[in-house]
Amino acid sequence: MFILKNSSSISQIARLRSPKFRQTGSNCTLSFWYYNYGQSVGAAELQLLVDGLKQPTVLWRTYYSEGNQWLQAVIQLGRLPHPFQLSLDKISLGVYDGVSAIDDIRFENCALPPPALSCEGPNHFWCRETKACIDSLLVCDLVDDCGDGSDEDNCNPDLQCDFENGLCNWEQSVKDDFDWIRIHGPTPTVNTGPLKDHTTGTARGHYLYMESSEPRQFQDKAVLLSPLFNPSGNGTCVFRFHYHMFGKQVYKLSVFQRTVSNALGWPLWYKFGNQENRWIRQTLYISSTKPFQILVKGTVGDGFTGDIGLDDMSFLGCTLYNGTQHSVDLVFKGNLPTLSTTTSGTSVPATVPRNNCTEKEFVCRASGRCIQMTQKCDFRPDCSDKSDESACVMEVCDFEDKKQCGWHQPALEQMSGSYSIHTTNIFKWKLGRGANLYPEQEQHSPLTDHTTRTEEGWYLFADSSNGEFGHTADIATPVISFTGPRCKMIFWNHMNGSTIGSLEVLCKTSNRTSKLWTQSGSQGPQWNRAEVFLGIRSNFQVIFRAKRGVSYMGDVAVDDITFEDCSPLLIPGKPCTSEEFTCANKYCIPKNNLCDFVNDCADNSDESPTI
Repeated sequence: MFILKNSSSISQIARLRSPKFRQTGSNCTLSFWYYNYGQSVGAAELQLLVDGLKQPTVLWRTYYSEGNQWLQAVIQLGRLPHPFQLSLDKISLGVYDGVSAIDDIRFENCALPPPALSCEGPNHFWCRETKACIDSLLVCDLVDDCGDGSDEDNCNPDLQCDFENGLCNWEQSVKDDFDWIRIHGPTPTVNTGPLKDHTTGTARGHYLYMESSEPRQFQDKAVLLSPLFNPSGNGTCVFRFHYHMFGKQVYKLSVFQRTVSNALGWPLWYKFGNQENRWIRQTLYISSTKPFQILVKGTVGDGFTGDIGLDDMSFLGCTLYNGTQHSVDLVFKGNLPTLSTTTSGTSVPATVPRNNCTEKEFVCRASGRCIQMTQKCDFRPDCSDKSDESACVMEVCDFEDKKQCGWHQPALEQMSGSYSIHTTNIFKWKLGRGANLYPEQEQHSPLTDHTTRTEEGWYLFADSSNGEFGHTADIATPVISFTGPRCKMIFWNHMNGSTIGSLEVLCKTSNRTSKLWTQSGSQGPQWNRAEVFLGIRSNFQVIFRAKRGVSYMGDVAVDDITFEDCSPLLIPGKPCTSEEFTCANKYCIPKNNLCDFVNDCADNSDESPTI
């Protein structure tokens, strides 16, 4: 079918109507090929006209010439229980110059499921009237899959929400950047977001969406909180929801589960990027030994065509928490996770045992023994419980247990004392892994860590999607009191991307900072080993400084940081052996280390010209 213009009145409409259909099944899609080409070819839209509804629902639009070619449109109709018609309307305002055509209209998966003679097993549900046999995961999911509504009878309304009358028992987090919005019909921005809801499949039905236009900024977050649930016991609790991610700049939707009130929890699922103009069903299986809560988090991309929709969220096999009800908005309440510098496996008690130590001595936590302050953080445990090395940098750090081994970010701590909402958009170091990358990041961030060589392994990286050209991010060790003559730091770094800045290793004492190592520009898509000689030093910090390049395409990453041979020399209680050299300060060193240009004795007596 094509449009032949035969008059030149100011506003013309050409309308092509379908026959009337009585109903469709829940997986129904309509596809057709269209052609819209010419200088003033104008817009066209496909409308859904449902009996009993005055307002038509727009299902598809084309606005302007799309080139000299046939293109396919695929439209999700879903479950429509009432009689309806489709209307393809071509609108021309005065001048019409071009060709509009349509061909090969096809309906797929539009019938209701057929009746079955039997429906055995716990994983199936037998529909009451239509006698269809459907998957039990389709029961109580707010969609009439049977065609007679029997799979949606006797459901607990507290475990499902279609957003037709508000948020049900879901809540907006109060500590995110902005809120989800309840709406019906299309979202305000063209070419992004849903045109209709999932429950009714029309512009009359409501859903939630995340608005990505101004004043929203890249990586702003909107978090939705479920009610609290009891532990799942032996059974499995299933969470079903429908999401809509359509738009060139759609960024990320993720689902978390948590059992602790002040944490984000752990990720159950996430999706990045444009998933086309359709509602997609997702099923997640949840198991928990403690009361838990589900968080649904939308993250804004770097532009306004990034609206994300949510609808028809339901739980199956779960029970609401019946303990004393705390405030449900637990998201960022209490203290946020601060950058802890406690690195030993045992948690250090806050009180100090009875002791006779002076202010210039360190008190061992378990015994109350006094040691010199210079023995604290010197890579040698002098206390029986190793408490003198507990708040220090760890000798080996692979970031696998998601701890930062004592490395901390001074700039962030000065700004807020802990992670806070205000530090979200600054250039800073953070933990990452290949599994959490979004599609564009894969070009310039490590896909695997260095320790495990997998996408699940963790590393530390300076996230260049925040900040501006020339910004720096520092991450530092606590003060190291003393090191030995052969001390060195070995680490692996990853610097790949067209706009990589630089990575520096600095040594900072109380009044001066010196540069020990530097690398700039792209080094290729692999992990590279680096070694920095430290030698004998006292009361200093090691700092990694990343400098951001021109754009976001260049994350600097480090992994597997090791301090080797760093404990200081010990004065033995007995004379040095025949294989050893006695330094002027009574240290013993191997004779092999004489005259090798390294100050092994710490007083240079092993390098004296007299020997």
